Parts: sequence; structure tokens; C-alpha cells
Amino acid sequence: MPPGWPGRRPGHIVILTGAGISRESGLDTFRDAGGIWDRVRIEDVATPQAFARDPARVHAFYNARRAQLPGVQPNAAHLALARLERAFAGDVLLVTQNVDDLHERAGSTRLLRMHGALNRARCTVCHATPAWTGPTETDTPCPACGRAALRPDVVWFGEMPLHMDEIERALARCDLFVSIGTSGTVYPAAGFVTIAGERAETLELNLEPSDVSSRFDACRTGPATLLVPALVDELLGG
Repeated sequence: MPPGWPGRRPGHIVILTGAGISRESGLDTFRDAGGIWDRVRIEDVATPQAFARDPARVHAFYNARRAQLPGVQPNAAHLALARLERAFAGDVLLVTQNVDDLHERAGSTRLLRMHGALNRARCTVCHATPAWTGPTETDTPCPACGRAALRPDVVWFGEMPLHMDEIERALARCDLFVSIGTSGTVYPAAGFVTIAGERAETLELNLEPSDVSSRFDACRTGPATLLVPALVDELLGG
């Protein structure tokens, strides 16, 4: 086990991933220098008000991001987390803030998506969430009800993240919490370390320390494709 951790191996692990884990696959992060929010205003594309004001612009933004997915592949960090889920003797829950599909393509199945998914649409009338790989437009009909009422199935600023009750229950019972590639600036995810830290060991893996790294028991810096496989090897006793 890593230096400073207890001698016993964890039985319940919760892992949070952010945009940093997909960066080495070629997807942009959000808050880093040169990231998405340096180029596009949140208020223009990622709020309910933006969609009400200019739905065509919001559709175009997410269409462009969705079109990137076939051109990128899961990296060694995604693959390592899927290996951990398959081989670990205890319970592993993966919680992601990402809306890409790289965790699923790597093989992760015990996965909760806080912010939805790029490869799904959501009908604002019947609330269906059909799988979606192509573009959506303001007049695209919902395949379930036929109404032209589709939006991206993502959680925007000002909306409640998904699966919070289940995530908080898992954090309260885990004995190891690992945060990978997150900025530590967006709540409620930024507060997960505080919830888990009441009874669990906590570890941050990031390219550089986040804004909340001091709240973790340990912090390791470097590329996710190196740090995550190494951690998985430790947890599996390799």
C-alpha cells in the first residue's frame, strides 16, 4: 500500500474522475489555461438560460464536442480503472464528472455519471433519454414522442448533478476515496473529500495539486496515464 496508508487493504473504494483523466486521450479540459472555458463563455452554452436564449448555439457547441468522441480512445488510466473493477476483491464505485464515453469503452460498468453523457439526448417534454451519436438541432424530433424538444443530456451550471444520494451514501461508507484529474473548484464534487475523509483514507492524483489538495491525506502529481496504473497495481497487490 502507499506510504502512510493503513496496513489493511480497503474494502470499499470510491473513485472520482474529472476532465484531467481524458486529457491524454486528446479531449480538452475545462478550467486549465487554454481549456474550454477560456474559449467559450459558460453563460453562452452551459446554462438553462443559454439554451432558452439561443438553443441553436447550445446545440452546435455540444454537437461539436460529440463529434470528437469517435476520434479519441480510452487511455491507460481509463483501462487501469476498468481492470481494478474487474480484479478487486472488494467494492469499487467510479463516479465521473466527465460527459465523454471513455470509461464505458474501457470496460467500466460500476459507473455513476454526475453530469450526464454527450452520447445521449434528453426530451424536455416526455423526459426520454435516447442514445445519440449524431447532431441535434432545434427541430430534431424526439424518437419517443415526436416533439421537437431535445436538449443535450448533460447537467448545466445551475442544475442539480445526478445520482447525488447514491454517491453520498457510497462516500459515507468507503474506506478509500481517490480523486483523479479534477480541478477541485466545482461543488458538490469539491466537497466529496470532506464527506469521505470522516472515515476513509483520501488520495488525490492530478497533473498538479488542485485547489483542495490540502484536504487529502496524500497527493501525487503527474500524468494520469502513469499515476493511475501504478495505483491500481498497488491496490491489487501487483
